[in-house]
Amino acid sequence: QVQLVESGGGLVQAGGSLRLSCTTSGRTFSNYFMGWFRQAPGKERDFVAAIRWIDGRTYYTDSMEGRFTISKDNAKNTVYLQMNSLKPEDTATYYCAARYGSADQRHATAYNYWGQGTRVTVSS
Repeated sequence: QVQLVESGGGLVQAGGSLRLSCTTSGRTFSNYFMGWFRQAPGKERDFVAAIRWIDGRTYYTDSMEGRFTISKDNAKNTVYLQMNSLKPEDTATYYCAARYGSADQRHATAYNYWGQGTRVTVSS
């Protein structure tokens, strides 16, 4: 059974940093595209960043590139999202997701598997 488990969320002041983790299990993800999305209350689930597991190529939404960094640890079957210079508008629940294949894909509906989410709150 495929499982994605996020951790690392919490409360942080503006300008601070957090590192989110997404630990995977249940299958080999080498042919998967791993994404991070976020959803604020009353808003849609938006793409944040993604990484192609097979070669580590990364993708970002324009507004977050430079502040956020996605990475992976093959030995730990874990994908990370390092978030720096956090702003109050980054407050949201952050979700890890996986889809089979290597194509760049930023629509939530294209992803097959989802974690339960981890809450990030940035205070001003």
